[in-house]
Amino acid sequence: MPMFYGTEIASRMMLGTAQYPSPAVLAEAFKRSGAGIATVSVRREAGEDQAGQAFWELIKELNVALLPNTAGCHSVREAVTTAHMARELFDTPWIKLEVIGHADTLQPDIFGLAEAARILSEDGFQVFPYCTEDLVLCDKLLNTGCEVLMPWGAPIGTGLGLNNVYGLRSLRAHFPDVPLVVDAGLGVPSQAAQAMEMGFDAVLLNTAVAKAGDPAAMAEAFAKAVDAGAMAHAADPMEPRDMAAPSTPVLGKAFLE
Repeated sequence: MPMFYGTEIASRMMLGTAQYPSPAVLAEAFKRSGAGIATVSVRREAGEDQAGQAFWELIKELNVALLPNTAGCHSVREAVTTAHMARELFDTPWIKLEVIGHADTLQPDIFGLAEAARILSEDGFQVFPYCTEDLVLCDKLLNTGCEVLMPWGAPIGTGLGLNNVYGLRSLRAHFPDVPLVVDAGLGVPSQAAQAMEMGFDAVLLNTAVAKAGDPAAMAEAFAKAVDAGAMAHAADPMEPRDMAAPSTPVLGKAFLE
């Protein structure tokens, strides 16, 4: 099972808490997914005795590790401020760091992300950066103190799957000992299985579950796909080849002249 900053998580699936049709559906999706981590946006929460208290109580009842995020932040200052709010509110050094650089694709601002990661790491945060699969950026993030990388599969909420398989495979090969989580863009369980077959440690999703016709059933389907992909990777799958190879032995077969 994945290990993040010295903490072992009981599931390779991480699930967001936004966009569900009701609190009951959210709770059932978490139950059926077995997700080990819940991400939650600070912007959806408030302190005690304020509007977000009911939501906070629901999140605590999920009984999973919490990963607050800086969703919607477009500058280093905004992300750092939001992270400090999250640490006070949720009493955790974990923070999923998002610094958005492009409004249409929600692509990370790679320069702002690296700077915010450096500031937060120096301040004692354990940073989970939402990033691209760029090797140079990821190396810089690790050098700032990050011990986990969360490259996107595709733009947030698109359901396009793994847009750059070559880049993701290269990232996995280049950083074999770094926990890697495919974050964003997954739409169906087969895409999650593909990520796990490539050797990624976990996947994080939200929209694909929350916006499904039956979110709880979709959450369970993703969980099964994640487990299947992880088992396949551990089983050392065969390498693809260009030429056909007979699966039935030809030794001892009669030949007609």
